[in-house]
Amino acid sequence: MNHSINLHSFTDRDKLITDLTLEIAALLNAGIKKNGRAGLAVSGGSTPVQLFRSLSKSNIPWHTVDITLVDERWVPPDSQDSNELLVRSHLLQNRAAAANFTGMWNTAATAGDGEALCAERLQNTHHPIDVLILGLGNDGHTASLFPGAARLPQATDMNSGKICMAIAPVTAPHERMTLTLPAILNAKQIFLHITGQNKKDVLEQALGDGPAEEMPIRFILQQQAQKTQFSVYWAN
Repeated sequence: MNHSINLHSFTDRDKLITDLTLEIAALLNAGIKKNGRAGLAVSGGSTPVQLFRSLSKSNIPWHTVDITLVDERWVPPDSQDSNELLVRSHLLQNRAAAANFTGMWNTAATAGDGEALCAERLQNTHHPIDVLILGLGNDGHTASLFPGAARLPQATDMNSGKICMAIAPVTAPHERMTLTLPAILNAKQIFLHITGQNKKDVLEQALGDGPAEEMPIRFILQQQAQKTQFSVYWAN
């Protein structure tokens, strides 16, 4: 299966950050101009830290931006494993400190128990999301859509009617909360931000033949909604 993707390749990671920051800022500013508010959903991990720091200084009326997470480990926001902590430390700084942030974690004992409250909070943020930034794992997972997870079929069901879902990875620690596939594909613009030859190899493998369940990034690549813009930003 040959998917044509919009790939932006950079030899320099700093140049990628500069270009992607400008692109995201332009999209958010356009959304604010049109609708009065804009939505931004971000992923965790080490890759987006530099992007977060760059974005935080962008000339955007941040008080009109709703920032949410693509996924979260079910740990309190003071845990080193928390994506919320990462966002608060690197993105909700400088000018972006004025943004409205809605995390996924709540005090429910399990992600399953916290699913309804998480969904309620997320529904109260700006939709559709203007910009959604994904990462990519070596196993082909994106968001917390992990291969082998028991609830992967439900989380990728385009007719679930759910914005988020609790999910337990087989190969990674912590129960998770993730945006569902329909919620991800409902975003106006999706960016896949990856660095290093290894991640490019994973992407190329995912663009080849094979079940989406084996490499869940394929759900995005194969079922991409026609109205959704999808771009890959990669630097070695």
